[in-house]
Amino acid sequence: MSSHAQNEQRVVWAVVGSDIGPLLLAATPEGVVNVVFHATGPVRDQALARLAERLGTEPVEAPGSPLLSEAIRQLDAYFAGDRRDFELPLDWSLISGFNRQVLRELASGVPYGAVVGYGDLAGRVGQPGAAQAVGAAMGANPLPIVVPCHRVVESDGGIGGFGGGLETKRKLLALEGVLPEPLF
Repeated sequence: MSSHAQNEQRVVWAVVGSDIGPLLLAATPEGVVNVVFHATGPVRDQALARLAERLGTEPVEAPGSPLLSEAIRQLDAYFAGDRRDFELPLDWSLISGFNRQVLRELASGVPYGAVVGYGDLAGRVGQPGAAQAVGAAMGANPLPIVVPCHRVVESDGGIGGFGGGLETKRKLLALEGVLPEPLF
């Protein structure tokens, strides 16, 4: 395999600290491909094994990689309250079809400090009866935070589910000013 072909399939990763705990970030030359919550020990190892299987190449730990440096900088600024929008190239190869359509709409159409209901998001992609399918798409989101699935809530005002845990979702919504910080 030529060095050009090897570079095209390269996956780099790093674990970075954040206000919601360690995050695993992974990127390809196309862009950020995966963000994983609670990325220590077995969670990190399982995520890396899944990436290797799905992308067909072993991820390489490279915290100083130019493929990751801008993502790390923008996430740091987000958690510091200095960034509202992510301007990163994204590699959508881990998601397709309806899920990709929903996540792209979420990324472009639900800004910082706003929330949307599962059913409303389904309507935005022309599938008004597909609230549960939207929930499944949120659960399959390989790019949480950057593609803000934490902004999708229940139509009755409930917080809804979240792959990173409800406490993490509450913290992200509070950071964005959508949910008051808990008193206790």
